[in-house]
Amino acid sequence: MKELIEQINKQHEIDKKKELKNNSELINQFIQFCKKKKIILTSDNFDYIQTIGIIATYPDLLNKLNTQLEKNDEELICCKILKKYYAKKSMYSGLLFENNYAAMAHPFFRRNFNSIANFSSGFIELFWKTTDTNIDFYITLDPNRVRIDINGSTYLEKDKWYGPKFNKNIEEIPNEVVKLRPKPNLGGLSTSFFYNDIYSLDIKWTENKGIKIFHAEEFYNENLTVIFNGIKYLPVKYIHAEYDISLKKFRHFDGAIHLYLEDEYYQRRETDLNFNEKISKHIKSKTFKIFKMNNNISTETWLEFTSNFFSGNPLIHEYFEGKIPDYITNITNQLDKKVNT
Repeated sequence: MKELIEQINKQHEIDKKKELKNNSELINQFIQFCKKKKIILTSDNFDYIQTIGIIATYPDLLNKLNTQLEKNDEELICCKILKKYYAKKSMYSGLLFENNYAAMAHPFFRRNFNSIANFSSGFIELFWKTTDTNIDFYITLDPNRVRIDINGSTYLEKDKWYGPKFNKNIEEIPNEVVKLRPKPNLGGLSTSFFYNDIYSLDIKWTENKGIKIFHAEEFYNENLTVIFNGIKYLPVKYIHAEYDISLKKFRHFDGAIHLYLEDEYYQRRETDLNFNEKISKHIKSKTFKIFKMNNNISTETWLEFTSNFFSGNPLIHEYFEGKIPDYITNITNQLDKKVNT
């Protein structure tokens, strides 16, 4: 296995050198384009990543290329503003094209929050193609990197609980917490294979003055970490939504990454979303918001986006549909039989 990994890494380096050499003219053109904007780049600022393409990296590069991209106080950009300056292309979900480069959705939308991975299937594709004019869309983009081979190819990948059951009549859902976990007898390899290394899914419903409020946190196993501003965190996907009972519509819906320090992570994941009511030392994660929608969001739209945001997690399917997907149940039942024979 070690030999195989070394061979793969060696081939990646060969491919990278080849692609950078073949695109040297394109790279020089982009260097000159940036120079006019007083951004000084050299060949060291460019890389080739198989899952992305030829990229330029520089601190705050996107905002230097386009100074009109105003962020709100949550560091999100309104998609109506983005539409003025960039175009979308079919088969390129997560990319926004200008004549000389393509802006990219933030790395937190990528698989395992890895900056060199492909975008996690489902959510970003759905976000890119939805054109509902009744909803105000906001998103966060990759601030330090842009793709410059705008005509290049795209890389595609096809991809025990407690608490009250889900109900599509949102107003009828009890205001309680829900916690979902993979079956305890699966073992590490099966959990990784069937549940994408998901440890648990925590959900909480509350109500205040005619508004039902939804919270959900998706915990990966502790081997998944990210470095953010030089600090190592354990990332947790988070969704917050507000449902207007009188209108029977969601009025607000946003997604973020909660970043926990190691000791906070272990304290938090072993409890539920009432954790700060149960422990003496309150935990408040660092929050990095990555999208937002406002106004007249149907339950169907919210369900679709939520399911895709938690892509690869059968537990969200179990919560919304009342059961684990059949393909997992069939195999885990066979595993149960082997254990009991």
